[in-house]
Amino acid sequence: MRKNYKQAALIALQNFDLDWTQIRFNQLSDTCTFVIETNKEGTFLLRLHSGRSKEEINSEIAWLELLKSKIDVPLPKGVHDRTGAVTFRVEQGNGEGVYASLMRWVEGERANENLTEEQIYKEGVLLAKLHKAAQELELPPGFNRPVWDEHSFRKAMLRLKLHYHCFLTDDEFVLYQSAAEKLFNWLSKQHKNKNRRSYGVIHGDLHQGNIIFKEGEPRPIDFGRCGWGYYLYDVAHTLLGLYPLQREGVIKGYESIAKLDGEWDQTLENFTVMVMIENYCHHASDPRETEGLKAEQPYALAILRNYLKGEPFLFNRVEI
Repeated sequence: MRKNYKQAALIALQNFDLDWTQIRFNQLSDTCTFVIETNKEGTFLLRLHSGRSKEEINSEIAWLELLKSKIDVPLPKGVHDRTGAVTFRVEQGNGEGVYASLMRWVEGERANENLTEEQIYKEGVLLAKLHKAAQELELPPGFNRPVWDEHSFRKAMLRLKLHYHCFLTDDEFVLYQSAAEKLFNWLSKQHKNKNRRSYGVIHGDLHQGNIIFKEGEPRPIDFGRCGWGYYLYDVAHTLLGLYPLQREGVIKGYESIAKLDGEWDQTLENFTVMVMIENYCHHASDPRETEGLKAEQPYALAILRNYLKGEPFLFNRVEI
């Protein structure tokens, strides 16, 4: 599979006037990516998209351009090919093909487990800046991005039902189903705020792996999942990989820009459980992930038990 993508990547590069010196595989998920090194133009990320239409990819790149006009944060930027397009189809023979796009590389390093209090606080500031900009921007004509809500979550659970046996017992899956039913009931009562105070275009996947730092400042990368969703759903992605005290730091940073209203902590706990389950739905079918998923289950199951009992967990230590 990777060999086929490598061939498609080499074909795609012919659409650009790049004096490239190296191409190396980066990652294979919903999108297969390659890092492209050049002599003078810098570094680029070549993306081969699976399951995305040309309109969706173009909309992502257009959204990044709009965001760039509103916030003082380096963002990925689409590169036009020789025809002026930012998305094009690479034919692979037998009538098959894949859409490709080239993005300018955003410089920075992942902090991993070495996050400082200041960096954590700034992650919250970054989230709030992205959401504030989203409220102010006018969408381009034909904007077409996914929606992350009850319907997308139901689709994710159908996928988990097919593959849960790779890392869960039947009894453990029943716990997941119970939590999902509680979420379905809650999500069905949520309203998509028309004035965009709580709902709008979000990053959709701003977990710790998609935040890099340059000179102590956070930069978001990989907007491939950007779309319509609740802002607190976006925040939940960032919080999930942190400890309770760190989560408090993110919230403090967020509220320095945008105050959270109402019972936001309960709302955030619902979205955190949703994000956690979605992650497992996404990775369950990949045998490369199986051992890691199994290792995470004691903590994940403890969170689900707390959630089902109505016991707070987001900012408290969870007993395994």
